[in-house]
Amino acid sequence: QLTPSSFLRIGQLSNVDLNEDIHELETELPRQHPNEIPHNEKLLSLKYESLDYDNSENQLFLEEERRINHAAFRTVEIKRWVICAMIGILTGLVACFIDIVVEKLAGLKYRVVKGNIDKFTEKGGLSFSLLLWATLNASVVMVGSVIVAFIEPVAAGSGIPQIKCYLNGVKIPHVVRLKTLVIKVCGVILSVVGGLAVGKEGPMIHSGAVIAAGISQGRSTSLKRDFKIFEYFRRDTEKRDFVSAGAAAGVSAAFGAPVGGVLFSLEEGASFWNQFLTWRIFFASMISTFTLNSVLSVYHGNAWDLSSPGLINFGRFDNEKMGYTIQEIPIFIFMGLVGGILGALFNALNYWLTMFRIRYIHRPCLQVVEAMLVAAVTATVGFVMIYCSRDCQPIQGSTVAYPLQLFCADGEYNSMATAFFNTPEKSVVSLFHDPPGSYNPMTLGMFTLMYFFLACWTYGLTVSAGVFIPSLLIGAAWGRLFGISLSYLTKGSIWADPGKYALMGAAAQLGGIVRMTLSLTVIMMEATGNVTYGFPIMLVLMTAKIVGDYFVEGLYDMHIQLQSVPFLHWEAPVTSHSLTAREVMSTPVTCLRRIERVGTVVDILSDTSSNHNGFPVVESNPDATQVAGLRGLILRSQLIVLLKHKVFVERANLSLVQRRLKLKDFRDAYPRFPPIQSIHVSQDERECMIDLSEFMNPSPYTVPQEASLPRVFKLFRALGLRHLVVVDNRNEVVGMVTRKDLARYRLGKEGLEELSLAQT
Repeated sequence: QLTPSSFLRIGQLSNVDLNEDIHELETELPRQHPNEIPHNEKLLSLKYESLDYDNSENQLFLEEERRINHAAFRTVEIKRWVICAMIGILTGLVACFIDIVVEKLAGLKYRVVKGNIDKFTEKGGLSFSLLLWATLNASVVMVGSVIVAFIEPVAAGSGIPQIKCYLNGVKIPHVVRLKTLVIKVCGVILSVVGGLAVGKEGPMIHSGAVIAAGISQGRSTSLKRDFKIFEYFRRDTEKRDFVSAGAAAGVSAAFGAPVGGVLFSLEEGASFWNQFLTWRIFFASMISTFTLNSVLSVYHGNAWDLSSPGLINFGRFDNEKMGYTIQEIPIFIFMGLVGGILGALFNALNYWLTMFRIRYIHRPCLQVVEAMLVAAVTATVGFVMIYCSRDCQPIQGSTVAYPLQLFCADGEYNSMATAFFNTPEKSVVSLFHDPPGSYNPMTLGMFTLMYFFLACWTYGLTVSAGVFIPSLLIGAAWGRLFGISLSYLTKGSIWADPGKYALMGAAAQLGGIVRMTLSLTVIMMEATGNVTYGFPIMLVLMTAKIVGDYFVEGLYDMHIQLQSVPFLHWEAPVTSHSLTAREVMSTPVTCLRRIERVGTVVDILSDTSSNHNGFPVVESNPDATQVAGLRGLILRSQLIVLLKHKVFVERANLSLVQRRLKLKDFRDAYPRFPPIQSIHVSQDERECMIDLSEFMNPSPYTVPQEASLPRVFKLFRALGLRHLVVVDNRNEVVGMVTRKDLARYRLGKEGLEELSLAQT
């Protein structure tokens, strides 16, 4: 994942005075895996580039836009709708595929193990069943972990932090590649079948985003196929809008919650938003949940009833026996408080665990071993809990898929087995809907405790898996426990139905871990098909978020911070008004002249110590009277395309016209521009001149150097910029503000902190 040479630079925090030592260090140490990587959360990594959400309005762009007439703009708009429909359909189909394969494989596994346990219960030797279960789990998870660790490490985890960063404007390498999608889908199937404490809902969001990014470009760079369609959308701005639609389609396929998907995309993901986008995203979400619904209905053999809108179906809560009264509201708020505290505990434990993983378990083989260990331990814990539980329930009238009899009398089954011996989704539904008295409080308490630690240990393994379902399951278990104890206290009065408290507990736990409010309220309402609970769910989630935020931040934000991503929040830190652009900006800036020697350009681009991506263009020949004022801004990628197409002329005849490039030449090179090393420039060509006038952006955004940090931040964040040029009062370039300069300042415990930058 990290190359060994980059480990050595982590300790060197400041890049200024230690550059000499770095080279000595690298010569001394041969390439080897260090046993410990020093990792510091007060760092920002320099390996992440920014995405360019601001169109470069150079002459080529303006000429093309002026050529497009009104009718052509209408076709572009129609194409956008077509792409959104395709995103919805494909996301729905991927969700169907995951669902059906998981159902088949998990069913097979549970039937084998159940047959084995039933056989050995009679004649003794149950340890063999345990061995079989643990081996099955570990071997399935091993495959799922190997493909992630060795082929595509970005596919690990739920992918929500990565998509969040992408929509924020950070370029995470490989995050929306086809290969990532394939590994993600296979990995999530294997990790759910392998019985880990994971859900298949989180990865759907990542999958939807990859599908969206792929379709909207009209070609696949991984397969080297170009379909010559949708070429107008080959730039970061358009791609980002489609990716937020894909993420929404993923949520709505996972939970059957199209409105929740749009709100999720708005709350967690999209940093940029407009009205038309909302409607298109809602369209994609609706199509996605409809596709999933119709395909699964056909698969289940009732083609016309469309009864499974999402991958997880919480079942309907009917209002007659499930209403709530006004005096229960304090109880719900108390549950939110508990959820916030438990969620904060979960996040804190996971934080230390992730720090440990970054430091010691950084080699792929170790990561696979750890994943197998977790799988085996999960199976063992489940088996031991089932074995030790004496909680028997009558079989008739219950809806258990794989009832384990074990040591119960005939016609009874072991109720601990419904919780462990099932995919987590099914367990959540049975906790919500089983009639009162199906669970022993002792069973639920033990289950909550064990599952809490298992889920915490599992999140952050090198497998593709989400944290949604485990959190819901933990919450549903302790919520049901809470409901049972309430009905003991109130002598079994009518309103203490445990299923209702299971729902509130699930919401509280999930809200305490991921800290989503708006979208989660709507998702829970849509997934249970019940609007009555909107208000209590909202109260529970608000309480959980407030309480949790008091202790530690949400799980996704925490993982973004642990990976040292330069993430920009909505607002600048509150106390940062004292800083000005002059103190924040990077200097010195490498400027290019408007008519520049090719050799100079090549040298600037090949200089590894400064891998800048934007270069201000200044007036070519400043004499005594004229200042070298700012004329425009040109990007590294544009310069590389110019050099590749050899757009330059010899010094003698500057009047000659350069080779005309079209905007299409730039679009065809997007998104993987060739590195400068691959472009050969001969010695004669180095003496030629290159005229940047028609390729540079002649109107880049600038700020005066006295502007305060919040003002700079607002401009940068709202427009999705990548470079902001700082000028003095004579319009000379004095500095450049990039994403890292702004993300460096963060509100810590003691006030404003400045993070150091490192090449990790």
